[in-house]
This record gives sequence, structure tokens and C-alpha cells, in this order.
Amino acid sequence: MTAPSDDSGDLWVFAYGSLMWRPGFEAVERRKARLVGAHRALCVYSFVHRGTPEKPGLVLGLDRGGNCRGIAYRVAADKREQTIAYLREREQVTMVYLEAWRQVWLDDDPRESVRALCYIVDRGHEQYAGQLSAAEQLHYCRQGHGRSGANRDYVIATVEELEAMGVRDRGLHLLAQQLKGN
Repeated sequence: MTAPSDDSGDLWVFAYGSLMWRPGFEAVERRKARLVGAHRALCVYSFVHRGTPEKPGLVLGLDRGGNCRGIAYRVAADKREQTIAYLREREQVTMVYLEAWRQVWLDDDPRESVRALCYIVDRGHEQYAGQLSAAEQLHYCRQGHGRSGANRDYVIATVEELEAMGVRDRGLHLLAQQLKGN
């Protein structure tokens, strides 16, 4: 885990999965954003929120390479520390993510970028699934159910949010279609 940025002003948070549709914190601004150098991938076995160690689910992580379209939330300075504490409690239950500060580009003005808090998958963690086949992804997403609910619902809600943003992730969309068929 890294220390919070030395900036004591407003906090920007980059969301690429469930934080897009269920942030759980108060934001004063929500903008479409793009992170370069990492991509959204179903590459994390979920042992808590969408699965258990005995029956893991599969959730998204930011994995290295490519780029990712998501949401950048701006949090008021007076809510900064409270929001970071909340995110650590939510995202770092098993420490599968590395807390990092990255530049993200805001879609409303491609020349505008902000430094945002991101959660990048730790490839050395036991929950790092790497690149799984479509059949393996479907298996884990069908079986997964944890503290935050069914893995199936997580994938479908994420795809619905991406669609609302005008983003199509072919693999995730196909998976969501298969999961809706259940």
C-alpha cells in the first residue's frame, strides 16, 4: 500500500469496475476518463466480495498494458482522508491490489488530465488469475457468490455501466450475455 499523495486538495479516484456503478463515497464531480498503461481484465479471484476461498468468483483488475476507459470521481478535500480509508477497507480486504497514483485523461477535454488514485492488480498475489479462457471466466462467474452478492450480478452491472458510457468490451459483453441466459 502506498501513502496518500502529498496533495491535500481534492482527491481524484479512477473507477473501472464496481466503483463506476456503486462508488460508496460522496463525489462532487463524475467524469468519463481514460487510463493509459493498464487495461480492465477479469484477472482476480474473488475470495470475499464475489466468492469465497472454497468457491472463488472472478472480478476485474487493472492489469498492465493497454488502456482503460472508466470514470474519474473528484472528492472534496475535506472528504479526502475519509474516502481513502473507505476505499482501502473496500478494495484492500486481501491486499490483491496495489494502491497507485496515475495520470488519467478526462474525456470531456482530452487535453485535461488529473492525478488519480487507482487500484492496480498485484501480479504476485495468490488471487491473481492471469488471463483465463472464456470458459474458465464463465465457470468462476457462475459459481461466485460472496459478501457483496453474486458474481453474475457484478459482471452484468459493470457491462451495463460500460454500455451507458458508450464503451464496449467484447469479452465482458459476451460473458454478460451468457450469464443473463442462466
